[in-house]
Amino acid sequence: MTLVLVHGNPETTAIWDPMRGALERHGIGPDDVVALSPPGFGVPSPDGFGATMNEYRDWLAAELEGLLAAGTEHVDLLGHDWGGGHVMRIAMERPDLIRSWCTDVIGLFDADYVWHDAAQLWQTPEGDASIARMISRPDPERIAFYAGLGMGPEVAQSVVPHINADMGRCILALYRDAAQPAMADLGFNIAAAGQRPGLCILAAGDHFTGGGVMHRRIATRAGARVTELLDVGHWWMCENPGLAAHTVASWLASLDRTAAASARA
Repeated sequence: MTLVLVHGNPETTAIWDPMRGALERHGIGPDDVVALSPPGFGVPSPDGFGATMNEYRDWLAAELEGLLAAGTEHVDLLGHDWGGGHVMRIAMERPDLIRSWCTDVIGLFDADYVWHDAAQLWQTPEGDASIARMISRPDPERIAFYAGLGMGPEVAQSVVPHINADMGRCILALYRDAAQPAMADLGFNIAAAGQRPGLCILAAGDHFTGGGVMHRRIATRAGARVTELLDVGHWWMCENPGLAAHTVASWLASLDRTAAASARA
């Protein structure tokens, strides 16, 4: 089993650290987990990288192909925020690369989804100035801001130095490429994700992903299970690492039980 984690915006792999520590109590250790950084989000973006949705899909597909070529038996793919969006592209278009998928943003693919206020700003010409302000604020101010939103101070301290001009360029390009009706158009194919078992995490306090109605509606079309996490928001894996680890470990255990039952049949 290899659990592959993909984070989003404005983040680095540090958002997974609290949950990864808690996963060890479930027997899922460092050798079982791979955390990938989308270009521009914790790692530099390569020359010529346009930061479009298709380019991130192709990047993730190439990373998974590399893992499988290196001997990984199967991949269970978990994405948060935009990482969850990239995961769904793989689930819909490259299910051959994964055993299962998990996302916390499936509502983004609903036909009625409306981007949150910050995203809508970034999709306009005024978005450049907004991003410039975001990356120019003093680090202590930005750490306090993201810590207060749910990252917590330690994770925010690790993330903030990477919220830079390169990330800003990728934010603008990605959100502009995803302006509606782009996400709704992708959602027409969501049933294709049902080729592999899927889990949709619904964090009750997350106000960025369309809410429970859209979440459940699209999850049903994808043939996926929904698990609602109460008393946590957008950064559920930081806010309650124990709950996050239990949720993920239980999902993986259910997949193992299903595989074992199939092997005995």
